[in-house]
Amino acid sequence: MGAAVRLVPEGLELATSMGPRTVPLYAGAMHYWRHAPTDWRAGLEAIRAMGLTLVDVYVPWGVHEQADGTPDFGARDPRLDVRRFLAIAAELGLYVILRPGPHINAELTHFGVPERILWDEAMQARSARGTPVLLPILPVSFPVPSYASEAFLAEVERWFSAVGAQLADQVYPKGPIVLVQVDNEGALYFRDGPYDQDYHPDAVQLFRQMLRARYRTQKALRAAWRDDALTFDTVDPPRALGISHADELAPHLDWMEFHEHLLATSFDRMARMLARAGFDHVPTSHNFPVGETVTALSAGRVGSTIDLLALDYYHRASPTEHLVMARRTTELANRCTALDHPAFGAEVGVGYPPFFSPIDEDDSLYVLGTACAYGLRGFNLYMAVERDRWVGAPIGPHGQRRPFADRLQGLIEALEAVNFRALTRKVPVRLVVPRVLRRLGRALHAFGSATPAMIHVLGGGYRESCFEDELGLGYSAPLEAEAFLRRFERALLRRGVPFAYVSGELARETCADAAWAICASGGGLKPEFVGTLRELAEDGVHVTLGPREPLRDGRYQPLRHAPDLGGVNFDALETPGRADALVNEMVTRLALPVYTAESDDECHVTVHEDAFGAPKVVFVMNPNRSVVNAELTLGFAHPLRDVLSGERVAPRAHRHAVTVPARSVRFFAVE
Repeated sequence: MGAAVRLVPEGLELATSMGPRTVPLYAGAMHYWRHAPTDWRAGLEAIRAMGLTLVDVYVPWGVHEQADGTPDFGARDPRLDVRRFLAIAAELGLYVILRPGPHINAELTHFGVPERILWDEAMQARSARGTPVLLPILPVSFPVPSYASEAFLAEVERWFSAVGAQLADQVYPKGPIVLVQVDNEGALYFRDGPYDQDYHPDAVQLFRQMLRARYRTQKALRAAWRDDALTFDTVDPPRALGISHADELAPHLDWMEFHEHLLATSFDRMARMLARAGFDHVPTSHNFPVGETVTALSAGRVGSTIDLLALDYYHRASPTEHLVMARRTTELANRCTALDHPAFGAEVGVGYPPFFSPIDEDDSLYVLGTACAYGLRGFNLYMAVERDRWVGAPIGPHGQRRPFADRLQGLIEALEAVNFRALTRKVPVRLVVPRVLRRLGRALHAFGSATPAMIHVLGGGYRESCFEDELGLGYSAPLEAEAFLRRFERALLRRGVPFAYVSGELARETCADAAWAICASGGGLKPEFVGTLRELAEDGVHVTLGPREPLRDGRYQPLRHAPDLGGVNFDALETPGRADALVNEMVTRLALPVYTAESDDECHVTVHEDAFGAPKVVFVMNPNRSVVNAELTLGFAHPLRDVLSGERVAPRAHRHAVTVPARSVRFFAVE
């Protein structure tokens, strides 16, 4: 990444002749090819008028490619003159997030990939039966490409080279492009069941290479896979679960890890292709879809080559989805804080595709406000400008401003008025989810090719999505481990202690500043990961591990000796109320902050501080369909001022009484 553009916690830092300038990551999406060129300026002006600083621009391969296989960038169809569109954006002072795919979705038929690619057998992902993997999607089902296929990746490089020939000279500082996205929602085209794909010959070869690097000797491979006939050249990936004991899990967990490896490897190759095409002096990004924690997307692996990992938000205001957003956003925000990156919502839904259930304006504002409350510091409104196959955007297809735009603009102006991007939400408690638990949850997914993400989007977990087989352990590992974390989650929520979820693969970085780290174990953890927990404990973090002692490794193979837990505190939570008792104990022992919102119905509160630890902003969230009257206990007696309405709330006996309308977020500045 070149010095001209740099990721910083508050957004993007641009080098200028007058010194560094920080640009907030406030973006809005507009699809140039879906509008008459005469409407481009009006749409972009409306984006700028809302207070947005960037325009999010997909460049659809399948739209630009003509019948003869050559790309058209406006010579034949003026709607495809993306260079002119970017020039208008630059003229208006907007920067550009460029998203050239190859997969863009965008509610396009075939997700923006040319049909000739999808119907080429050499490029198709393969099912366990060796057949093409079809995505059943509106308006037309299609076979998805294999991200291991060398033929497919060669075509992607040709496409990126064509985009580079048109737009590489528009990279900042010569032009407005300041961020380039690598692919889109990399969840194997939502065909991400554990044995759904990819059995393409090139994928099988890549799998064998991964096993060779992991096991090093055929003896080690044979021991783990319990097959004395295996060789690295002939080992075949599992094609169904079909096991009766945890001792047989190694091939299946290796296959789950391979899916992560496949995506991370393909994104790395695509990022290098973009660099060769001329996009080598701006940061790269990738957006994880809703339900990302049960997909093959690994933040640790993808983040080793992609600069900025972001989330998509397509939720509704409800108590169940509120918790889903809190879990997702706290994990994102905590990871980004550890890396000094901005926590970015790459797609925050404003409006919805007509084949989705409706997401109304109150839903959209609730989601955006809640994401900010839990640590989001930048966002892309998708879609800012309405187009075909989209309903309810704040800006009409011809650039006409709608009342929804006023509400969004008011929130953006309020965020800037309190310098929100420079504030921090302190979260002294971390709930750690080891990667092996997520792999095990995928391997034991009970619904075949149906994506596990859908169940998690609706607020479900492993109890709703996994086989309950005990596999000779005497307990269901993913169900018990998840229940352990959820008990602590409920106890922390009841007590009002701020917490964040973190991924075990980044535990060293994301828990270094924690007061208390609570890690789930289903009985299997990598010895190296147990070592990380010991190191955290040695560094002064109070570490709690449970509910099962890790007597197996990361592939659930029995360990010869019980691991040395050192200063890690093991707790199985066998006593009713034990999680609540531990939380109460730690509030006193570790001097944990407590912020409560007492009300007759569910209500949530978060506090954000400046660099000196002074409280500056308070969010109060009501996900219910009725008004909530709440009594806030915040630990300080300063008056609050609603940044949007101007209402002032003075404390009484160190408590603030606030009324929160149904399905809404109130946003207060601390006076």
